[in-house]
Amino acid sequence: MSEQAKKFNFIVYSNEKNYAKITLNRPEVMNALNLEIRKEILIALDLAEHDDGVRAVVLTGSGEKAFSAGADIKMFQSMTPFLAQEYLKTSKGAAERIENFPKPVIAAVNGYAIGGGLELAMSCDILVASENAKFGQAEINVGAIPGVGGTQRLPRLIGIKRAKEMIFTGDLIASNEALKVGLVNHVFSNREEMMKFVEVLVEKISSKSPLILRLAKESLNRSMAGLRDGLDYESTLFSFCFSTVDQKEGASAFLEKRKPVFIGS
Repeated sequence: MSEQAKKFNFIVYSNEKNYAKITLNRPEVMNALNLEIRKEILIALDLAEHDDGVRAVVLTGSGEKAFSAGADIKMFQSMTPFLAQEYLKTSKGAAERIENFPKPVIAAVNGYAIGGGLELAMSCDILVASENAKFGQAEINVGAIPGVGGTQRLPRLIGIKRAKEMIFTGDLIASNEALKVGLVNHVFSNREEMMKFVEVLVEKISSKSPLILRLAKESLNRSMAGLRDGLDYESTLFSFCFSTVDQKEGASAFLEKRKPVFIGS
């Protein structure tokens, strides 16, 4: 492993047989996403891109509870619209880097994938899950909307009606329901079976031309025309959330483990 990789504090980067594995490694907070972990993901992707032995990347979470429970809500208590824009530069940068990465990226989800965690998983090319996985865009519960692609990628995957229900309610769906609506590709009985499948999948991908795979991914991504404008507008609305009273109340209530009292301003 490179000296750069050894400096990681919030992820674990490992070279497997023919793929790189990036493991979100904050199990004590259910792999919550702060700016530092997103920056480390970007560094890890640079390592993987320039390693010819890496034919794909697998993104997963440490521990049994979560892939990632989303953004670290402590940041939201003091966030302003300006700080929200700064936060989004790195957050969207990580998601867009994955989405446009020249090698296939597979999300292996065990446990919760909520908010920013789900947005991160959706930016991957293929999403597999274990039976204990649960998915949701729960930002509305803390007085915000999804800001890193949730309002844009989710409806493209599961349809606008189902996406509206998930985002309006903040409810979670189980892995079998996620499979049914097209959010995930495959569901497995446990983490071990899921990772066995991932290794078989990577082996199959590795037998293909890296150049042709890259062209196929670029072409497929282009089929999602209009995403960029939607992402930009989503960013504007996400940042606006942090000028509202309800956002501060939502974040405070979450951290204080009480029910929020929203007033509509």
